[in-house]
Amino acid sequence: MKHFFNRRETIVTEALDGLLRTTGSGELARLDGYPEIKVVLRAGWDKTKVSIVSGGGAGHEPSHAGFVGKGMLTAAVSGEIFASPSVEAVLAAIRAVTGPAGCLLIVKNYTGDRLNFGLAAEKARAEGFAVEMVIVADDIALPDIAQPRGVAGTLFVHKISGHLSEAGHDLADIAAAARAAAKDIVSLGLSLSSCSIPGQPHEDRFGADDGELGLGIHGEPGVERIAVQSADRLVAIMTERLAARLDPKANHALLINNLGSVPPLEMSLVANAVLASPLGKSVKLAIGPGPLMTALNMNGFSLSLIRLDAAREAALLAPVGPHAWMPARPVAAPAVVLMAKAVGQSAAHKPSQDAVTRRLIVTVCEKLISLEATLNGLDAKAGDGDTGSTVATGARSILERLDALPLANPTATLGAVGDILSASMGGSSGVLLSIFFTAAAQALDGGARVARALLAGLERMTFYGGARPGDRTMVDALEPALKAFDAEGLEQAAIAARRGAEATAAMEEAKAGRSAYVGAKLQGVVDPGAHAVAEAFAAAATLLVTA
Repeated sequence: MKHFFNRRETIVTEALDGLLRTTGSGELARLDGYPEIKVVLRAGWDKTKVSIVSGGGAGHEPSHAGFVGKGMLTAAVSGEIFASPSVEAVLAAIRAVTGPAGCLLIVKNYTGDRLNFGLAAEKARAEGFAVEMVIVADDIALPDIAQPRGVAGTLFVHKISGHLSEAGHDLADIAAAARAAAKDIVSLGLSLSSCSIPGQPHEDRFGADDGELGLGIHGEPGVERIAVQSADRLVAIMTERLAARLDPKANHALLINNLGSVPPLEMSLVANAVLASPLGKSVKLAIGPGPLMTALNMNGFSLSLIRLDAAREAALLAPVGPHAWMPARPVAAPAVVLMAKAVGQSAAHKPSQDAVTRRLIVTVCEKLISLEATLNGLDAKAGDGDTGSTVATGARSILERLDALPLANPTATLGAVGDILSASMGGSSGVLLSIFFTAAAQALDGGARVARALLAGLERMTFYGGARPGDRTMVDALEPALKAFDAEGLEQAAIAARRGAEATAAMEEAKAGRSAYVGAKLQGVVDPGAHAVAEAFAAAATLLVTA
């Protein structure tokens, strides 16, 4: 795996300084003990309030330094990547932010963190500081283990404790609330890949079709190998196990945490799956989805839930200073607003019949459908090989709606065809043809002859699309065809379209459309869009001759 870094030895201190440079002048600071002492703290902290200190190894960003600020942490102590901070670093943080009100240490249940924070707490007490420590063990992956891990659910404790400190509660009350909260939190993670550490060799232990359920936040293996399947099914497995540990009659807050590299699109899909599951019925507040306690670039996510009461709900909803925190939001079903209907609908747009128009549409559409494989083959030489399928889809959509078209009204028919193509064809070709027919309909409604109206549609299509004759697109056949149609009629239009299409075979490079980005040499290959235009005019001209 590739990473952006300078030296492994300085990656954490450089990252912390990057955070400090971008969070706003005067809000945060760091102790001067770099590189051994890596502590980010609130600048100008009021020591008459209980300080809230947490931390752990780096690699979990934005945890923990990203949550230092008003209403959350007073200080965060960082170790190296996935390594607990030293006793000296934790003790330095306590000394820096703790006054007569005392200090609460929030520690995730890993041996290194418990020992180092614990010894620092004992030394601080020996120096006269009032220090309490709460240990969070929210991971349910191993239900029978005596010491479950502390994972992303720890953030609930950060938020609740920070809120109570900001409100002026004393150390005993805050510690009691934090311990009670920690007991009411459950978390479970799932990933499709292991993470990679900058500067270290990486070997992904995952197979192509499996993931791991119940893994921690340090790249350690999960407790169970699981087959890759639909997101709904994966989420169902997780929510069933989480629900078994919850009070079904209680309301809960849900934290949806990105472990590092799951795209936002997929995280939102996961959120939808969780909230649509039976577990979702008990979720009143949601935090995320987003990266809150990551495992570097792990391609996974975790779900954490805490039982709510009035005090916890108020604490989670309270605004905070750190921008990295994602505010809790009440869960609500998607709001749906009715679409507005098109303005100016009239009887002219109602279904009507015209035998000549119907025969023309059927002939052209059937011809385009028959060319699906041919056009795909031409497109495969330069693009993604789907022009034929796209064109055929549009043609089939028109035929399926033929009985609903206002065929007796040419203006309305052109507009309706434009609407069908914009909805059914997809991609740029569907939009371009929709522009063409929609603009032509407007020109025809304004009194232009059919040929002139179609030329007006072409002008709008090329304006928005940017293609011109010589760019190796459908315009190379469409423009000469429409000009010939205006001057000499349909038969000459078909001839001009064929010549224009064949001319694209002599063009080495496309200058518009997707093929322009490929840079392939295309000499000798007819542009598929231009070929489709030529075949459509030929079919229409044949119909005219046989009529």
